[in-house]
Amino acid sequence: MWCQRLLQTLRPVSTSRQTGLLFDVDGVLLRGGAVIPAAQRAFQKLLDRNDNFRFPIVFVTNAGNCHRHHKAQQLSHLLNIQKVMSMEQLRQNHPQLDMVDHNRRPTLPSSSLPTLPKIEVIILFGEPVRWETNLQLLVDVLLTNGSPGCEHTQVSSGHLPVLACNMDLTWMAEAPSPRFGHGMFLLCLESVYRKLTGQDLQYQALLGKPSLLTYQYAEHLLRLQNHNHTLTTIYAVGDNLMTDIYGANLYNRYLAQQSAMETSSKLFAKAAGSQLTMAEELVSTASQCHSILVCTGVYNPHSILSSDQSSSITETELHGHRDLVLEPDLVAPNHVVEDVEAAVDLVLQQEAL
Repeated sequence: MWCQRLLQTLRPVSTSRQTGLLFDVDGVLLRGGAVIPAAQRAFQKLLDRNDNFRFPIVFVTNAGNCHRHHKAQQLSHLLNIQKVMSMEQLRQNHPQLDMVDHNRRPTLPSSSLPTLPKIEVIILFGEPVRWETNLQLLVDVLLTNGSPGCEHTQVSSGHLPVLACNMDLTWMAEAPSPRFGHGMFLLCLESVYRKLTGQDLQYQALLGKPSLLTYQYAEHLLRLQNHNHTLTTIYAVGDNLMTDIYGANLYNRYLAQQSAMETSSKLFAKAAGSQLTMAEELVSTASQCHSILVCTGVYNPHSILSSDQSSSITETELHGHRDLVLEPDLVAPNHVVEDVEAAVDLVLQQEAL
Protein backbone atom coordinates (compact mmCIF):
# COMPACT_ATOMS: atom_id res chain seq x y z
CA MET A 1 0.00 0.00 0.00
CA TRP A 2 2.83 2.41 0.82
CA CYS A 3 4.33 1.89 -2.62
CA GLN A 4 0.93 2.32 -4.30
CA ARG A 5 0.36 5.61 -2.47
CA LEU A 6 3.82 6.75 -3.47
CA LEU A 7 3.15 5.93 -7.11
CA GLN A 8 -0.09 7.91 -6.99
CA THR A 9 1.65 11.00 -5.57
CA LEU A 10 4.41 11.22 -8.17
CA ARG A 11 4.13 14.41 -10.19
CA PRO A 12 6.45 16.68 -12.20
CA VAL A 13 9.28 18.15 -10.15
CA SER A 14 8.94 21.82 -9.20
CA THR A 15 12.01 22.80 -11.24
CA SER A 16 13.71 20.94 -14.08
CA ARG A 17 16.78 18.87 -13.26
CA GLN A 18 19.57 17.25 -15.23
CA THR A 19 19.39 14.08 -13.13
CA GLY A 20 16.74 11.35 -12.97
CA LEU A 21 16.33 8.29 -10.73
CA LEU A 22 15.13 4.78 -11.57
CA PHE A 23 14.15 2.49 -8.69
CA ASP A 24 13.48 -1.23 -8.69
CA VAL A 25 10.74 -2.22 -6.22
CA ASP A 26 11.15 -5.76 -4.84
CA GLY A 27 14.33 -6.05 -2.79
CA VAL A 28 14.92 -2.29 -2.92
CA LEU A 29 11.75 -0.71 -1.54
CA LEU A 30 9.76 -3.78 -0.51
CA ARG A 31 10.30 -7.34 0.73
CA GLY A 32 7.05 -9.01 -0.26
CA GLY A 33 4.33 -6.86 1.30
CA ALA A 34 6.63 -5.24 3.86
CA VAL A 35 8.31 -1.89 3.32
CA ILE A 36 12.08 -1.85 3.85
CA PRO A 37 12.63 0.79 6.58
CA ALA A 38 15.45 2.44 4.64
CA ALA A 39 13.01 3.13 1.78
CA GLN A 40 10.83 5.48 3.80
CA ARG A 41 13.86 7.36 5.07
CA ALA A 42 15.29 7.53 1.56
CA PHE A 43 12.20 9.10 0.04
CA GLN A 44 11.97 11.66 2.81
CA LYS A 45 15.43 12.79 1.73
CA LEU A 46 14.23 13.11 -1.86
CA LEU A 47 11.60 15.71 -0.93
CA ASP A 48 12.34 19.43 -0.87
CA ARG A 49 10.92 21.90 1.66
CA ASN A 50 7.66 22.08 -0.33
CA ASP A 51 7.28 18.29 -0.37
CA ASN A 52 8.11 18.12 -4.08
CA PHE A 53 10.57 15.56 -5.34
CA ARG A 54 14.06 16.90 -5.95
CA PHE A 55 14.48 14.68 -9.02
CA PRO A 56 12.25 13.01 -11.61
CA ILE A 57 11.59 9.43 -10.40
CA VAL A 58 10.37 6.31 -12.21
CA PHE A 59 9.80 2.83 -10.74
CA VAL A 60 11.04 0.10 -13.08
CA THR A 61 9.85 -3.34 -11.99
CA ASN A 62 9.48 -6.63 -13.84
CA ALA A 63 6.55 -7.58 -11.60
CA GLY A 64 3.17 -7.77 -13.33
CA ASN A 65 1.37 -5.88 -10.51
CA CYS A 66 -2.13 -6.85 -11.65
CA HIS A 67 -4.36 -9.90 -11.97
CA ARG A 68 -4.28 -11.89 -15.18
CA HIS A 69 -7.87 -11.15 -16.19
CA HIS A 70 -7.20 -7.43 -15.74
CA LYS A 71 -4.15 -7.79 -17.98
CA ALA A 72 -6.24 -9.59 -20.58
CA GLN A 73 -8.83 -6.78 -20.51
CA GLN A 74 -6.07 -4.20 -20.79
CA LEU A 75 -4.58 -5.94 -23.81
CA SER A 76 -7.96 -6.20 -25.47
CA HIS A 77 -8.39 -2.45 -25.08
CA LEU A 78 -4.87 -1.50 -26.16
CA LEU A 79 -4.72 -3.85 -29.13
CA ASN A 80 -8.34 -3.28 -30.18
CA ILE A 81 -9.10 -7.01 -30.20
CA GLN A 82 -11.51 -8.79 -28.03
CA LYS A 83 -9.93 -12.22 -28.30
CA VAL A 84 -7.31 -12.24 -25.53
CA MET A 85 -7.49 -15.53 -23.61
CA SER A 86 -6.02 -16.20 -20.18
CA MET A 87 -4.61 -19.59 -19.20
CA GLU A 88 -7.55 -20.13 -16.85
CA GLN A 89 -10.00 -19.57 -19.71
CA LEU A 90 -8.03 -22.00 -21.84
CA ARG A 91 -8.12 -24.62 -19.07
CA GLN A 92 -11.86 -24.19 -18.55
CA ASN A 93 -12.55 -24.69 -22.25
CA HIS A 94 -10.20 -27.67 -22.53
CA PRO A 95 -10.58 -29.34 -19.11
CA GLN A 96 -9.39 -32.70 -20.43
CA LEU A 97 -5.89 -31.23 -20.89
CA ASP A 98 -5.31 -30.55 -17.17
CA MET A 99 -4.92 -33.98 -15.58
CA VAL A 100 -2.51 -33.35 -12.68
CA ASP A 101 -5.00 -32.18 -10.05
CA HIS A 102 -7.62 -34.90 -9.54
CA ASN A 103 -9.95 -32.43 -7.85
CA ARG A 104 -10.15 -30.43 -11.06
CA ARG A 105 -10.87 -33.32 -13.43
CA PRO A 106 -13.64 -32.45 -15.92
CA THR A 107 -17.25 -33.28 -15.08
CA LEU A 108 -18.79 -32.19 -18.38
CA PRO A 109 -18.18 -33.85 -21.74
CA SER A 110 -15.91 -31.81 -23.96
CA SER A 111 -18.60 -31.74 -26.67
CA SER A 112 -20.69 -29.42 -24.48
CA LEU A 113 -17.97 -26.75 -24.34
CA PRO A 114 -17.74 -23.83 -26.79
CA THR A 115 -15.22 -23.94 -29.61
CA LEU A 116 -12.37 -21.47 -29.14
CA PRO A 117 -10.60 -19.57 -31.92
CA LYS A 118 -7.13 -20.66 -32.91
CA ILE A 119 -4.39 -19.16 -30.75
CA GLU A 120 -1.93 -17.08 -32.76
CA VAL A 121 0.57 -15.73 -30.21
CA ILE A 122 1.68 -16.46 -26.63
CA ILE A 123 2.52 -13.63 -24.22
CA LEU A 124 4.11 -14.59 -20.89
CA PHE A 125 3.94 -11.89 -18.20
CA GLY A 126 4.85 -13.54 -14.90
CA GLU A 127 5.16 -16.78 -12.99
CA PRO A 128 1.82 -18.63 -12.71
CA VAL A 129 0.26 -20.11 -9.59
CA ARG A 130 -0.08 -23.66 -10.96
CA TRP A 131 3.12 -24.36 -12.83
CA GLU A 132 2.19 -27.89 -13.90
CA THR A 133 -1.08 -26.74 -15.48
CA ASN A 134 0.51 -23.83 -17.30
CA LEU A 135 3.47 -25.88 -18.54
CA GLN A 136 1.14 -28.56 -19.89
CA LEU A 137 -1.24 -26.16 -21.62
CA LEU A 138 1.53 -24.00 -23.09
CA VAL A 139 3.19 -27.08 -24.57
CA ASP A 140 -0.19 -28.18 -25.92
CA VAL A 141 -0.61 -24.82 -27.64
CA LEU A 142 2.94 -24.87 -29.03
CA LEU A 143 2.79 -28.45 -30.31
CA THR A 144 -0.62 -28.04 -31.97
CA ASN A 145 0.16 -24.69 -33.61
CA GLY A 146 -2.50 -22.93 -31.55
CA SER A 147 -5.20 -25.63 -31.47
CA PRO A 148 -4.71 -27.31 -28.06
CA GLY A 149 -7.75 -29.53 -28.46
CA CYS A 150 -5.98 -31.38 -31.28
CA GLU A 151 -3.28 -34.04 -31.24
CA HIS A 152 0.37 -32.95 -30.96
CA THR A 153 2.20 -32.71 -34.28
CA GLN A 154 5.85 -33.19 -35.11
CA VAL A 155 7.70 -29.86 -34.94
CA SER A 156 9.71 -29.42 -38.11
CA SER A 157 10.61 -25.76 -37.97
CA GLY A 158 9.37 -22.83 -35.93
CA HIS A 159 6.36 -22.41 -33.65
CA LEU A 160 3.86 -19.75 -32.66
CA PRO A 161 5.37 -16.38 -31.71
CA VAL A 162 6.29 -16.24 -28.00
CA LEU A 163 6.84 -12.96 -26.18
CA ALA A 164 8.10 -13.00 -22.60
CA CYS A 165 8.37 -10.32 -19.95
CA ASN A 166 10.33 -10.53 -16.70
CA MET A 167 13.42 -12.72 -16.92
CA ASP A 168 14.20 -12.58 -13.18
CA LEU A 169 15.22 -16.07 -12.13
CA THR A 170 14.64 -15.15 -8.47
CA TRP A 171 13.22 -12.22 -6.50
CA MET A 172 13.27 -11.18 -2.87
CA ALA A 173 10.17 -11.45 -0.67
CA GLU A 174 9.87 -11.84 3.14
CA ALA A 175 11.72 -15.17 3.12
CA PRO A 176 15.42 -15.09 4.10
CA SER A 177 16.47 -16.38 0.66
CA PRO A 178 15.28 -15.41 -2.86
CA ARG A 179 12.11 -17.00 -4.29
CA PHE A 180 11.58 -18.46 -7.76
CA GLY A 181 10.65 -15.85 -10.35
CA HIS A 182 9.30 -15.88 -13.89
CA GLY A 183 12.76 -16.61 -15.26
CA MET A 184 12.63 -19.96 -13.44
CA PHE A 185 9.29 -20.74 -15.06
CA LEU A 186 10.72 -19.83 -18.48
CA LEU A 187 13.65 -22.15 -17.79
CA CYS A 188 11.21 -25.00 -17.07
CA LEU A 189 9.20 -24.29 -20.21
CA GLU A 190 12.37 -24.15 -22.33
CA SER A 191 13.58 -27.45 -20.85
CA VAL A 192 10.27 -29.25 -21.40
CA TYR A 193 9.99 -27.98 -24.97
CA ARG A 194 13.51 -29.04 -25.84
CA LYS A 195 13.05 -32.47 -24.20
CA LEU A 196 9.92 -33.13 -26.25
CA THR A 197 11.02 -31.67 -29.57
CA GLY A 198 14.81 -31.66 -29.56
CA GLN A 199 14.67 -27.96 -30.50
CA ASP A 200 15.10 -24.71 -28.58
CA LEU A 201 12.08 -22.60 -27.73
CA GLN A 202 12.45 -19.31 -29.61
CA TYR A 203 11.29 -15.91 -28.36
CA GLN A 204 9.94 -13.24 -30.68
CA ALA A 205 10.88 -10.72 -28.00
CA LEU A 206 12.20 -10.58 -24.43
CA LEU A 207 10.86 -7.50 -22.65
CA GLY A 208 11.30 -5.81 -19.29
CA LYS A 209 14.63 -5.34 -17.57
CA PRO A 210 17.35 -5.61 -18.78
CA SER A 211 16.14 -4.78 -22.32
CA LEU A 212 17.13 -1.47 -23.90
CA LEU A 213 13.53 -0.62 -24.74
CA THR A 214 12.57 -0.69 -21.06
CA TYR A 215 15.21 1.89 -20.18
CA GLN A 216 14.40 4.04 -23.19
CA TYR A 217 10.79 4.20 -22.09
CA ALA A 218 11.84 4.87 -18.49
CA GLU A 219 13.93 7.82 -19.67
CA HIS A 220 10.95 9.07 -21.66
CA LEU A 221 8.84 9.06 -18.47
CA LEU A 222 11.61 10.84 -16.57
CA ARG A 223 11.63 13.59 -19.18
CA LEU A 224 7.86 14.02 -18.89
CA GLN A 225 8.26 14.59 -15.15
CA ASN A 226 11.11 16.97 -15.91
CA HIS A 227 8.87 19.32 -17.92
CA ASN A 228 10.20 17.72 -21.13
CA HIS A 229 13.70 19.02 -20.43
CA THR A 230 16.69 16.86 -21.32
CA LEU A 231 18.37 14.77 -18.64
CA THR A 232 22.14 14.40 -18.45
CA THR A 233 22.55 11.65 -15.85
CA ILE A 234 20.36 8.74 -14.78
CA TYR A 235 20.93 6.68 -11.63
CA ALA A 236 19.41 3.19 -11.63
CA VAL A 237 19.02 1.50 -8.22
CA GLY A 238 18.42 -2.25 -8.00
CA ASP A 239 19.21 -5.50 -6.18
CA ASN A 240 19.71 -7.94 -9.05
CA LEU A 241 22.94 -8.20 -11.04
CA MET A 242 21.41 -9.83 -14.10
CA THR A 243 18.44 -7.47 -14.49
CA ASP A 244 18.98 -4.15 -12.72
CA ILE A 245 22.74 -3.83 -13.07
CA TYR A 246 23.03 -5.54 -16.45
CA GLY A 247 20.22 -3.39 -17.82
CA ALA A 248 21.56 -0.09 -16.47
CA ASN A 249 25.07 -0.82 -17.74
CA LEU A 250 23.75 -1.95 -21.11
CA TYR A 251 21.80 1.29 -21.37
CA ASN A 252 24.87 3.29 -20.36
CA ARG A 253 26.78 1.58 -23.18
CA TYR A 254 23.95 2.40 -25.56
CA LEU A 255 23.94 6.05 -24.52
CA ALA A 256 27.68 6.24 -25.19
CA GLN A 257 27.31 4.58 -28.58
CA GLN A 258 23.84 5.41 -29.86
CA SER A 259 25.04 5.17 -33.44
CA ALA A 260 25.94 1.52 -32.77
CA MET A 261 22.50 0.57 -31.46
CA GLU A 262 22.19 -2.47 -33.68
CA THR A 263 25.48 -3.86 -32.39
CA SER A 264 24.55 -3.24 -28.76
CA SER A 265 21.13 -4.82 -29.20
CA LYS A 266 22.68 -8.12 -30.30
CA LEU A 267 23.21 -8.76 -26.60
CA PHE A 268 19.49 -9.46 -26.68
CA ALA A 269 19.93 -12.17 -29.26
CA LYS A 270 16.42 -13.12 -30.32
CA ALA A 271 14.64 -9.93 -29.22
CA ALA A 272 16.67 -7.40 -31.19
CA GLY A 273 14.58 -7.16 -34.34
CA SER A 274 11.27 -6.23 -32.69
CA GLN A 275 12.90 -3.92 -30.14
CA LEU A 276 14.68 -1.84 -32.76
CA THR A 277 11.47 -1.11 -34.60
CA MET A 278 9.67 0.07 -31.47
CA ALA A 279 12.67 1.86 -30.00
CA GLU A 280 12.97 4.20 -32.96
CA GLU A 281 10.09 6.20 -31.50
CA LEU A 282 11.89 6.69 -28.15
CA VAL A 283 14.78 9.10 -28.48
CA SER A 284 17.39 8.84 -25.72
CA THR A 285 19.04 12.12 -24.77
CA ALA A 286 20.81 11.34 -21.48
CA SER A 287 24.60 11.09 -21.49
CA GLN A 288 25.10 8.38 -18.88
CA CYS A 289 23.34 5.85 -16.67
CA HIS A 290 25.00 4.89 -13.37
CA SER A 291 24.12 1.54 -11.78
CA ILE A 292 23.77 1.30 -7.99
CA LEU A 293 23.49 -2.14 -6.36
CA VAL A 294 21.83 -2.49 -2.95
CA CYS A 295 22.27 -5.42 -0.55
CA THR A 296 18.69 -5.74 0.72
CA GLY A 297 17.39 -8.08 -1.96
CA VAL A 298 18.63 -10.79 -4.31
CA TYR A 299 22.25 -9.64 -4.13
CA ASN A 300 24.02 -10.83 -0.99
CA PRO A 301 27.59 -9.58 -0.51
CA HIS A 302 28.31 -12.59 1.72
CA SER A 303 27.35 -15.19 -0.90
CA ILE A 304 29.35 -16.50 -3.87
CA LEU A 305 29.63 -13.12 -5.54
CA SER A 306 31.04 -9.87 -4.22
CA SER A 307 31.49 -6.47 -5.80
CA ASP A 308 35.16 -7.05 -6.64
CA GLN A 309 34.77 -10.47 -8.28
CA SER A 310 33.26 -9.46 -11.62
CA SER A 311 36.32 -10.70 -13.51
CA SER A 312 35.68 -14.27 -12.34
CA ILE A 313 31.89 -14.32 -12.69
CA THR A 314 30.53 -17.35 -14.50
CA GLU A 315 27.19 -17.79 -16.26
CA THR A 316 26.15 -20.42 -13.72
CA GLU A 317 26.75 -18.08 -10.80
CA LEU A 318 24.79 -15.25 -12.39
CA HIS A 319 21.72 -17.32 -13.28
CA GLY A 320 21.16 -15.24 -16.41
CA HIS A 321 18.56 -16.05 -19.02
CA ARG A 322 19.63 -18.36 -21.82
CA ASP A 323 19.52 -15.59 -24.43
CA LEU A 324 21.56 -13.09 -22.43
CA VAL A 325 25.20 -12.89 -23.41
CA LEU A 326 27.43 -12.80 -20.33
CA GLU A 327 29.82 -9.85 -20.28
CA PRO A 328 31.54 -9.21 -16.94
CA ASP A 329 31.55 -5.42 -17.35
CA LEU A 330 27.76 -5.39 -17.74
CA VAL A 331 27.25 -6.98 -14.32
CA ALA A 332 29.79 -4.80 -12.51
CA PRO A 333 27.86 -2.04 -10.68
CA ASN A 334 29.22 1.49 -10.56
CA HIS A 335 28.45 1.56 -6.83
CA VAL A 336 27.55 -1.01 -4.17
CA VAL A 337 25.72 0.33 -1.09
CA GLU A 338 23.93 -1.16 1.89
CA ASP A 339 20.37 -0.06 1.07
CA VAL A 340 18.27 2.43 -0.86
CA GLU A 341 18.84 5.15 1.74
CA ALA A 342 22.58 4.85 1.17
CA ALA A 343 21.91 4.97 -2.57
CA VAL A 344 19.99 8.24 -2.20
CA ASP A 345 22.75 9.64 0.02
CA LEU A 346 25.23 8.77 -2.73
CA VAL A 347 23.16 10.53 -5.40
CA LEU A 348 22.74 13.62 -3.24
CA GLN A 349 26.49 13.68 -2.65
CA GLN A 350 27.28 13.20 -6.33
CA GLU A 351 24.87 15.96 -7.31
CA ALA A 352 26.09 18.26 -4.51
CA LEU A 353 22.64 18.61 -2.90
